[in-house]
Amino acid sequence: MTSTETPQAERATTTQVHRVYIRATPERIWQAITDPEWNGRYGYSAPAEYELRAGGTYRALATEEMKRASAEMGWELPEVIVDGEVLEAEPPRRLVQTWRMVMDPTAAAEGFSRLTWEIEGPGEDGVCRLTVTHELAGMPSLAAMTSGDNEFGAMGGGGWPWILSDLKTLLETGSAFAG
Repeated sequence: MTSTETPQAERATTTQVHRVYIRATPERIWQAITDPEWNGRYGYSAPAEYELRAGGTYRALATEEMKRASAEMGWELPEVIVDGEVLEAEPPRRLVQTWRMVMDPTAAAEGFSRLTWEIEGPGEDGVCRLTVTHELAGMPSLAAMTSGDNEFGAMGGGGWPWILSDLKTLLETGSAFAG
């Protein structure tokens, strides 16, 4: 008997949906996602540049600190560590892009994934909901790295849960985890 049903383990890693609730305006959240002066202050501190138009480029850049740490571990980090293309940009509500982790050869070989940022609200309480949907079909290495459910320990490895929690902390308190 042949089954066309996707096994549970594969379904669990095909699409990741992460949500965080942030007491900030949609405009501030959008700016924190798309402006390198902001997006380099949380998560893994890699400033990211966007051309906010369909067909525009996206790239996250290695910092000097990242390059030094990588060199100490015996491997060279490229200047561009994540790249992609902007597919849709609807400030301050929706951003859809492709996303490829170039800094890891295994993840880079898996190709481009699709990443969607959606900002809803604010509600009466001034809180917005940020939903990040990462489509990762056929990308087991990247799915493991971005899930936040892995064994990278002190090297980070908190994936999207880490990044979004730090983004929330920065916007609500003015300081990121490392700040």
